[in-house]
Amino acid sequence: MTAIDCRNFDQPDETRPFVGGMGRLDLVDTGDGAVGRAVFLPGWKWSEHVQPLAGTDSCRADHTGYVVSGRMKVVMDGGESAEFGPGDYMRVHPGHNAWVVGDEPCVTLDWTGFSDYAKPSA
Repeated sequence: MTAIDCRNFDQPDETRPFVGGMGRLDLVDTGDGAVGRAVFLPGWKWSEHVQPLAGTDSCRADHTGYVVSGRMKVVMDGGESAEFGPGDYMRVHPGHNAWVVGDEPCVTLDWTGFSDYAKPSA
């Protein structure tokens, strides 16, 4: 076991494309779990571009992440909402929909919610 692990998201262990070519999820397996970088293109919406893969009414992932660029609106099933932008830490519990705001791709890093994200349901 090495004391230092340097990885690059441009050479991920796995890439999962979103429906309609509306972005992708790049995963790096750390050995302690997956860390993901998602690129959500303008016009991306969870209910259109990930829901068909997940097969659930709303996103069931529990996200802990950081917004690198772009903006995203998240609306919980109960109606609570927030908009995240560059530099924001985000914590979003299961049961939500989300979409890109504006005409810039939204890039996020997530270290808890992407292991099974955008993975076709069995």
